Amino acid sequence: MEEKRLQMSESFFLTAILAIVGGFLDAYSYLMRGHVFANAQTGNIVLFGVYLEKRNFTQAIYYLVPILAFAVGIILVEIVKHFYKEEHKIHWRQRIVAFELILVTIVGFIPLGQYDVVANVLISFVCSMQVETFRRVHGHPFASTMCTGNLRSGTEALCQYFKTGDKTLKQKSLRYYGIITFFIIGAIIGGFLTGRAGGESIFICSILLTIATVLMAKEFRI
Repeated sequence: MEEKRLQMSESFFLTAILAIVGGFLDAYSYLMRGHVFANAQTGNIVLFGVYLEKRNFTQAIYYLVPILAFAVGIILVEIVKHFYKEEHKIHWRQRIVAFELILVTIVGFIPLGQYDVVANVLISFVCSMQVETFRRVHGHPFASTMCTGNLRSGTEALCQYFKTGDKTLKQKSLRYYGIITFFIIGAIIGGFLTGRAGGESIFICSILLTIATVLMAKEFRI
């Protein structure tokens, strides 16, 4: 029996939902909101540097804004955690997911084009809160909004499994690759729906985050 009982926030099922949201949001922000990477900020940081070198400061700032929004999202999570960590009625993670749901829904009502910067700020905000709030699956570190770390950890565990034959390492590796797979599924859904529903396609994330909120609420009522 796993220690105590596996928290919903560390379950693979919830992780899969969040990974789909992560993949979708990255595809959405890139395809519909001006080629910005809302999840992992590495691409934005690179483009920020490139445009600084070209002295295209307007475009540099365009990529700096989601980077700053991502940082602010991390700060917000730490504040919420500080004030609500001991709150047992409504867990602090529930509050974060509910806030993500609200922000993602707002993005769906923002017109495409002129207000893409605002949409990207909100999406980056959501992604940073998610990656800071949900950091473990079955006790192992992971990220639901980016894949580089998951790919490294999954491949490392797979190599160790072939070396030692330890089946727990095999399970660990499969979980990481599973998260990556669901992230890809989210990107596929994003590519499909954005081509048909446009900016409003993001409402699929509202549905997924509603499911995540309900799952967590059910857990903490037990």
